[in-house]
Amino acid sequence: MNQTNVKVSFYLKKSESDADGYCPVMARLNIGKYSESAFSMKLRVPQKMWAAGRATGKSVAAKEINNRLDEIRARALGIYAELSAVRDGVSAEDVKHRLLGMASEQETLLGYFVKFIGNFEKRVGINRTAKSLGGYRNAYRHLERFIRSQYKVSDVPFSTLDLSFIDKYDLHLRTECRLAPGTVINLTVRLKTVVGEAIADGIITAYPFFGYEPVHPKPEQKYLTDEELHRIMTTPLHNPSLYHVRDMFLFSCYTGIPYGDMRLLTTDNLSLADDGTWWIRSSREKTGVEFEIPLLELPLRIIEKYRDTAPDGRLLPMYANSTMNFYLKRIAVICGIDRRLVFHSGRHTYATEITLSHGVPLETVSRMLGHSRIETTQIYAKVTDDKIDSDTNALNERIAERFSVVI
Repeated sequence: MNQTNVKVSFYLKKSESDADGYCPVMARLNIGKYSESAFSMKLRVPQKMWAAGRATGKSVAAKEINNRLDEIRARALGIYAELSAVRDGVSAEDVKHRLLGMASEQETLLGYFVKFIGNFEKRVGINRTAKSLGGYRNAYRHLERFIRSQYKVSDVPFSTLDLSFIDKYDLHLRTECRLAPGTVINLTVRLKTVVGEAIADGIITAYPFFGYEPVHPKPEQKYLTDEELHRIMTTPLHNPSLYHVRDMFLFSCYTGIPYGDMRLLTTDNLSLADDGTWWIRSSREKTGVEFEIPLLELPLRIIEKYRDTAPDGRLLPMYANSTMNFYLKRIAVICGIDRRLVFHSGRHTYATEITLSHGVPLETVSRMLGHSRIETTQIYAKVTDDKIDSDTNALNERIAERFSVVI
């Protein structure tokens, strides 16, 4: 429906005229033949100053009244244009609700997203991180650009948010933005979180992501095999910075502690148990969940090697994460590891190659990694062929001890 079918007119409600002859100004909105809605302009005008739907005369008051009427007409037409750009069947009531700012009807997607970010920001340092806040701000920017590009409007009402909208957003991220599948999933997951909050607040009732199936990235082996780990530990690197980064990376491989938590460790996080075992006890910067890890020989040697070399009482001297990953690429080339190596690979290596592949129960690994849900640990956990082989052989031996078959 085009805007020629939209009409905004004004009239006086003479039945409510006061003693001085002032009457309320009303607005009537018509869309097509059958959709009509009226509302008060919150203005009063003397009858003698009104003709043909406008204030008459050249007085300042008349000009202000007519400017107000023109503003309301332009806003109503603009709202209709925005709503009709994204859905059919826009009614006069829909436009009125947006125009008057009625809460449930007026709530817009980006407007609500801004409020979500504002509330999230207040929790940074308590139970949220600045990094996560940055992720939501980035998701907002992508969503804003999509709405401007796809619908040619600055914002859309929540009623626009359906499966079609989400599929178009997904396609926009993959084609126009050329983002990797994993990045697309991160952005849509953040949108899901905001939508979940809107449902909890009663803004919408239907879950628009029902039926949405994002394309998942090709599975990538993120952990190092035992042989690759051995290569990193024994290959000469001929550069002090490379040895430094290698040691920090190996510490993560043998403790499962990610970069963000490693850089915050101090000597206060070390504790000695009654049996002589050294432990690291701390909490995740990201979630606040506590973790405790018994230290193997290699991380203990690394702590000793770098004792008192880190500033501000830190346990280990850490480069910036981007610097770590830059040097790890060089280390991978030197060691003949033909795939992407980043610092977070150490955490995956600890979960898979160091613990689970050597029989440490999943529940124990989950606690050491500082996960609040065991499902999160399963993302890190990969059962290797060697583990399957050794478990099968052990099962064979136990069965052979219990049963004998005469053939």
